[in-house]
Parts: sequence; structure tokens; C-alpha cells
Amino acid sequence: MSDSPQEPRAWPRRVVAGSIALVVALVALLVMSFLPTEYVLQRPGPVYNTIGAVQDADGAEVPLISVPDGEAHETTGSLSLTTVEVVGNREHPLSWIELASAWFDRSRAIVPISAVFPEGQTSEQRDAQNQAAMTDSQSEAEAAALRHLGYDVPADIRVVSLTDDSPSQGLIEEGDLIRAVDGQTVEQVTGLRDGIAAAAGDPVVLTLERDGDEVTEEVTPEKLEDDSWAIGALLSVSYENPVDISIQLDNVGGPSAGTMFALGIIDTLTEGEMTGGENIAGTGTITAEGDIGAIGGIRQKLYGASNAGNDFFLAPASNCAEVVGHVPHRLTVVSVETLDDAVGAVDMIAQGEAENLPSCAPS
Repeated sequence: MSDSPQEPRAWPRRVVAGSIALVVALVALLVMSFLPTEYVLQRPGPVYNTIGAVQDADGAEVPLISVPDGEAHETTGSLSLTTVEVVGNREHPLSWIELASAWFDRSRAIVPISAVFPEGQTSEQRDAQNQAAMTDSQSEAEAAALRHLGYDVPADIRVVSLTDDSPSQGLIEEGDLIRAVDGQTVEQVTGLRDGIAAAAGDPVVLTLERDGDEVTEEVTPEKLEDDSWAIGALLSVSYENPVDISIQLDNVGGPSAGTMFALGIIDTLTEGEMTGGENIAGTGTITAEGDIGAIGGIRQKLYGASNAGNDFFLAPASNCAEVVGHVPHRLTVVSVETLDDAVGAVDMIAQGEAENLPSCAPS
């Protein structure tokens, strides 16, 4: 007697419904992973030794910092500036799947696209802005380095434009050079601001140079929302460097290389090996007065420095909160606030005394 064939058992409805829902969810997730996002990716960029060589636009190897008409000194070790690469922009937004790699890599960061590319700004406009900031940082670094070395570096404070409803309307003109405030010569913007602040709202007498002639005008400063005083003028500063310095670095923008440029200039113009052969990287904006300021992408720069074989990193003190807990293995981070701090730190590192330097350790 043969067995009669059995009909296949039907799957329970709940299993079928669950399977369909799972497939739909997986398809939806796959589709969403390729949709554009409102984020960009930051990752460590190239590292450049300011006392080393780079390739120029023609592919030839040239010193990153050179002194064509002065006496330059060879040195060893490295004083490297660090950079951050941004992947994605408003014209080519990243998909979720392209951002996924950052979730498993501490050296990368996902940031809102608006934090890097403001609304209405194209990639070309951002590049132009960053290149202008790089040019300014080089100018400030040159002045700061030369002043540190004892050179006299006069500055020209020029009026670029006047703000709307400026108290200087009809008194100051575009192109004027500001030479003194209430009879006190000013050679830097901080000196001008200090002179205006000292008046506490009373009229100040500005000595100007206009078309080669000396002009004096009395201006009553206006009080701003932060309780500071201003004359309503946008200014630019240029420096009369006594030493001709050339900085060769293409395709890098922003102001954050100022500190390392200044250190590279000092080492180039100073006899001996400033680094003691050590590999030191860093970052930070700088003013002609030698003040070091905060920058963006500090975590990516730490990893970039470490990946490039550096043992020490000079970080702006104002970035320390972002540094704590994100220092790569075997990288020693030193906190600096001024160019004098940075030079002193390099000297102590060269002497093997880095353990005595201020760090970004948690308080």
C-alpha cells in the first residue's frame, strides 16, 4: 500500500508578513543609503614640513620657506603644518553610505555642510576665501617671526571701507593710512583699538596719511553691542618686512598654518638646529604680535601629524577642550598661547625636556 502525496504546508501569515516587511525595510535602507545628505566628511590632510621642500607648480622641488636676499641656515628635523581634507560639498553632496566609514574611524568627523559651506557660497568662492586667509596668515607669520628675532617691522593700517552709518563718514576716506591716535603713533591694529578704547567714547584725534599728505580728523567713536568702541572703519594691515621671505605652498588654504610658518621662518633665519632633529607638527592662527589662536579640525590634524611620523604637536591652548581624549598613541601634545611659548616649547623638546611643558591634559 503506497502513501498518498502530502500537500506542502503553508507558512503562517505572520511569518509571511514579517518577511515582506523585512524585505521592504532592507530595500528602503539600501535606497536611503544612496540618497544625498546635508553633511560633509573631514579627514586628515597632507602634512608639510615648513623647513623642508615642496613641489612648485612646475613639479620642481623648492624650499617651502626661502630667503632669496638673506642668509638662510640649513637645519634638520621638521616643523610641520597640518591640514584637513573636506570630502563633499553643496554641488556634490555625500550619500549616507559614503559617510559610513567615519562611524568607525576616530580620525574622521561628520559635520553639517552649512558649517563648511555657508548657504549661497559655492566651492569656488570658499576656495578663494581660504586662499585669501592663507595669504594673510603668511603675512602675519612673517611679521611675527621677524619681530621675535628683533627686527623692526613697521605696519601700514589702511582704511578699506566704512560701515553703514559710520561715525567716520565725511572724515575718513577709503585708502587713508592711520598713523596715530591722540598723538600716539600706532603700528598695529591692537594699538589703534587700545587708543580708541582709552577715550571711552570721547572724540579721538586721528593722524592720517592721505595721498602723501598728513591730515588730522576728530572722530567720536560709537559704542558696540559688546560695550567696545569703534570708529566704523574696516581696515587692512600690511607690513614693511626688512627681510625678503618667500613661502611656496600651493593648493592649501585657510589661516591655521600661521604658527608653523612663523616657527619655520625663525628656524630658517637662525643658526643651529632649532628642533634638535625632532619631528614636531602643529597648528594655530597667529597675529603679527605673536598671539596664537584657535583653529578648526584639530582632531583630524592630530591624527594627520601622527600618521606622518611626528612625535610632538603644538596645539593652541584655546583648542585644548577638543584635544582631550582624542590624542593618537605616542603623540605628545603641547599647549601654546603665543609665539614665544611655541619657540620655547621647540627648544625644550630639542633638549629632551618635553615632560615639563604644558599639555592639554584634563583639569
